[in-house]
This record gives sequence, C-alpha cells and structure tokens, in this order.
Amino acid sequence: MPDTHYDAIILGAGGAGLMCASVAGQRGRRVLLIDHADRPGKKILISGGGRCNFTNIHTAPERYLSQNPHFAKSALSRYTAQDFIALVDSYGIAHHEKTLGQLFCDGSAQQIVDMLLAECTKGDVDIRLGQPIDDVSHNGTDYALALAGETFTASKLVVATGGPSIPKMGATGFAYDLARQFGLKVVEPRPALVPLTLGGDEIMFRELSGVAAEVVARCGKTRFREAALFTHRGLSGPAILQISSYWQHGERLHINFLPDMQSGWLARTKREKPKATLPSLLSAQLPTRLAAALVKKLSLQGELANLSDKKLSLAEAQLAGWSFHPNGSEGFAKAEVTAGGVSTAELSSKTMEAKKASGLYVIGEAIDVTGWLGGYNFQWAWASGWAAAQRL
Repeated sequence: MPDTHYDAIILGAGGAGLMCASVAGQRGRRVLLIDHADRPGKKILISGGGRCNFTNIHTAPERYLSQNPHFAKSALSRYTAQDFIALVDSYGIAHHEKTLGQLFCDGSAQQIVDMLLAECTKGDVDIRLGQPIDDVSHNGTDYALALAGETFTASKLVVATGGPSIPKMGATGFAYDLARQFGLKVVEPRPALVPLTLGGDEIMFRELSGVAAEVVARCGKTRFREAALFTHRGLSGPAILQISSYWQHGERLHINFLPDMQSGWLARTKREKPKATLPSLLSAQLPTRLAAALVKKLSLQGELANLSDKKLSLAEAQLAGWSFHPNGSEGFAKAEVTAGGVSTAELSSKTMEAKKASGLYVIGEAIDVTGWLGGYNFQWAWASGWAAAQRL
C-alpha cells in the first residue's frame, strides 16, 4: 500500500501554495500539494496580461490593508522582493520594471509557474491536481483529507486556497469554510482592486467608455495618482482599482482631473488670455470627449473674461475634486483580489499558524492582508508561504 501520511499537506497550488510546498520540501519535509483545478498557478498565468507582475521593488507593510496593519511586517521583512528576484534571476528569467516598481517577465507568466514547479521537484513534492476535497478532519494529532476515494494524513495542514475573486478561474470561499470549521474568525470578504459602477445622474459618464486620463483618485485620506478609465459600467483603470480597496459601499470618491494645475490657475489664465474658453483649456489638458463632458456639467460657456473669478474658482475646485458616488463594484467576478479573509488575530504573524488549532496554517490571499495593485499581492504570497514553510 502507498504511504498516505505526510509531514504537511498544502491545499491550493497557487502562488502561496507552490512557494510553501517548494520551500518545505527542500527543507526535507514530505509534502503533498493538492488543488481542485486541473493545472497549477492559474491566477499567475493570467496576471499582468500574461506576463506576471511577480513582485514590486517598493514593497512595504504600509502598502497592505488589514485590520491589523502590523501583521504583514514580519513575513515581508524575512522574505523580500529582492529574495524573489534572486530566485527569478537564478532561472535566467528576463524581466523588466514597467512602472512604479512593478516587475514583469519579458516573456510569459508560464516561466514563473515552471520555476515554482521546478522548485517543488527539487523538494520531491507530491502534487495532485484536479482532485476536489471531500472532507477535512482532525483527530487531535493529525489532519485527515478525504479525496477521490483516498484518505491522506499529516500533522500540518496549510490552507492556501485564496479568496473568491475571479470565480471563473475556480476561486471559491473554501478557505473561510475550513477556517470556521476549526473555530477561526473571518473578516467579511469583499472584492478589492475592482472596477466601480455608476448610476443615477452619473450614468452620463458611461458614454465616455474607453476614455482614460491620469488623475488623482481619493477616498478619505487615501489617494493614488495613476490612470483612470471610463467604462460602459462606470470607472476602472489603475487609479480606480487602487482606491476601490479602500472604498466602502455608500461612500463618495473624488477625482482630481488636473493634478498638475496649481490653485488659482483659471483666474491667472483669465488675466493672461481673457479670450480663452474653458472648453479649449480643458481640451488641451484632457481627452476631448472627457473635457466636453466636464464642461457640460460645469455649465460654463464663453470667454474667461466674461466669467467671474468666483465662478472660475468654483469650477477649479470641482475639477480638482470631482465627486462620484459609485453604486457598487463589478464584484468578485472582476476583482483581482479579495479584501478580508481569515482574521490576522487568529494567526501568528511569524509562522502563519492558527493560535487555536495546532498544526493549521493559513497563507496568501486567504488571510485578511490585501496589497496594492502592482505585484504586492504576489509578494505577500511568496513571503507568507515562505514563513509558514519554516515551521513545517
């Protein structure tokens, strides 16, 4: 009979699971890696337009959201972006910085998956794909998993099944169900890095579908300067995806359409070029269709000389803080990641082990730790997977 007992069983062959399995295997542990999907690293393969934005050189704990903003510090400091870059370089995978510290493969995301699988091979990891789990239990000593008519046991169980974002890739809330089964609290999951939708009076902006501009998006005290994109449903683009992680339903967000313009610029232009018009000025700074839509909402026509400084000041303020009231988001189907998840209060920040359930670990997106857009969530996957592997 085959030996079905392992030192550790890891559920989920995504970024975190592959990293954890490879490191634990190379540390001499007998590891079983299981995924219900038919191939490993599905989210890795579609990331970065197929080139995998595998880390960010500006990774720092303050660029992550969590009910405990300090939780990510330990893992991120012990397995850094430079550590993963060194691994990528050791495989001769060419890469480049696209913008804002985001690193992408020159070739294909498949290179990252192949690299992680090669690392698993070095650690003699047993990988089983396309096998959904029927049952998970614990007898006080070992965890037992029933799947495909077999039962596998291990003293350590690692949950690396992610969150429900992008369900068409097979994503589910399995990690939360398992966490609750073992008495762990879960912070309500919600879509993050997700397009926002507009309705009501703001539906006119949907007519700008395809128009993009560099803006500053703000929600509360948080702001991001990147491109915003109007869609047939509302707002998207990097600036919106970033701010969406901080936005709560019912809140307003504010867009500065002219982030490079200094206060009082319209009044100064009026004195310098009295015959200039607001449409012509905005068209010089913004896409024509967007400029026209904003002018229409501002209802300011004619030469600047015929407009009072007060009206110009009000228009300037509105352009610098245009208020949108999204009626929702495009949900988990379009969310790049999930905010919320297994509460950090339940886990050791050093090892990712559950405080209430000995031998149970949670890593990656399944935890209430959510990074900014641009490689931060992959770096959390690598770092949390590595941290857990040190204790397996």
